[in-house]
Amino acid sequence: MRIKILCLFFCLSYIVFVNQKANAQVAGLGIFDAQTDVGIVKHKGSALYDAKLQQYQLEGSGTNIWATSDAFHFVWKRMKGDFILRTNAAFTGKGVEAHRKVGLMIRTSLDSNSKHVNAVVHGDGLTSLQYRKTVGGITEEQKSSLTSAGVIQLERKGNTYIMSVARKGDLFVNEEVSNLDLGDEVYVGIFICSHNADVSEKATFNNVRIVVPAPATLVPYKQYLGSSIELLDLETQNSRVIYQSPKSLQAPNWMGDGKTLIYNSEGSLYKFNLKTNEPVVLNTGSAKNNNNDHVLSFDGKMLAISSGDGGPSLGYTVLANGGEAKQITPIGPSYMHGWSPDGKFIVFCGERNKEFDVYRIPSNGGPEERLTTTPGLDDGPEYTPDGKYIYFNSVRSGLMQVWRMKADGSEQTQITNDDYNNWFPHISPDGKWIEYITFLKNEVAPGDHPFYKHVFIRVMPVDGGPSKVVAYLYGGQGTINTPSWSPDSKHIAFVSNSQLLFPAFPISK
Repeated sequence: MRIKILCLFFCLSYIVFVNQKANAQVAGLGIFDAQTDVGIVKHKGSALYDAKLQQYQLEGSGTNIWATSDAFHFVWKRMKGDFILRTNAAFTGKGVEAHRKVGLMIRTSLDSNSKHVNAVVHGDGLTSLQYRKTVGGITEEQKSSLTSAGVIQLERKGNTYIMSVARKGDLFVNEEVSNLDLGDEVYVGIFICSHNADVSEKATFNNVRIVVPAPATLVPYKQYLGSSIELLDLETQNSRVIYQSPKSLQAPNWMGDGKTLIYNSEGSLYKFNLKTNEPVVLNTGSAKNNNNDHVLSFDGKMLAISSGDGGPSLGYTVLANGGEAKQITPIGPSYMHGWSPDGKFIVFCGERNKEFDVYRIPSNGGPEERLTTTPGLDDGPEYTPDGKYIYFNSVRSGLMQVWRMKADGSEQTQITNDDYNNWFPHISPDGKWIEYITFLKNEVAPGDHPFYKHVFIRVMPVDGGPSKVVAYLYGGQGTINTPSWSPDSKHIAFVSNSQLLFPAFPISK
């Protein structure tokens, strides 16, 4: 009997050990389920995940991913339906073979001859969309006009697969293949192949995301996807997810202490502690149903908010740490966007006589003054730190673009002029940069900024000049409606969206 009990004890202990090891492996791979060498490889591959940086280091060998069979190292997750994969990938060191490969992969199985599609960057810079349509079939390729891509995205829409690639800082260039049936449930992930059976290569993957987009049946402004608050390091252009919620979180606004964000969700404002990653409801008194147009005064003491409890949105002010709100705008809709540096005025977007224009109003209340009069939507006004200018976005030239005017409304000048829709210019605290969000014109009408679209966050010099992309994401409404610069101008907070699948990131209770 004693022997049976001991055997049972050791068996149970072994099961617990195996389960703990399996759980540790899953936790150690971040958003992925497992890793494996696909096909015959001479040197076993590996993947290390840095949870603090949310970064992957891959090492692998393998003869090739080509022709009728493959050999490479693969870090994967099982997925169904439509999704978007994205990463910034870069080789470590010079390497041996010109055609070593890194990228994103979608496979029907882990067999070496599986049907698949991959978005790949080679060691010599060749960037292409490669796919095998049948089991054991010949791999086909569509070469991108872009070489040496640093940002790689691969999206599935039914049986259509879209590769979007860019050099870091640039906009995407696309390739796609349709009628590629890989089955509903597939293996998706990141990979490395040395293209030489005798050597191993290494690569680093940052900004790794798997996004589950909004279904076609989603009812806008009544149904919502989950939200992630991310912090972007402008020097490296790497971002970290610091908080997730199945609810709609919107418009993170960085407080002056550098330790706290303010965001809105389901009609309430929240203070979010960046050290503890815990949100606390901010008291706004009688101002209920707050939306995502809220902005801190330059001295950090006051908050202008927009609230429409059963009626059009009105402008209020409230202490930054909470209290009873004071109504400022007499009528609505009014959406508050910017304080003057001396705290005497607030600029906002107001609809009056079926026209949306930029207005300013004394922060203690008083008559409002119309600053823009051109037909069409003018929105998102914000003062520069020196108080000389107000930046805003306007549809007056056809597409939505960034504009600037003097603080009295004179000398209205267009700042951006491209083939995209650009919204919500925010000036960095050091006065040197503008960040803004860009929508694709084939997805969004010029006067709209909806949820759940492919968008870019871009920055440009405050006086104009070339813009560069600093974040590629799925978001839109609520991503950066408010000023989201850190006080030192080195980081940006923003919201991205997806159906939430991944416990690897902090998730709200």
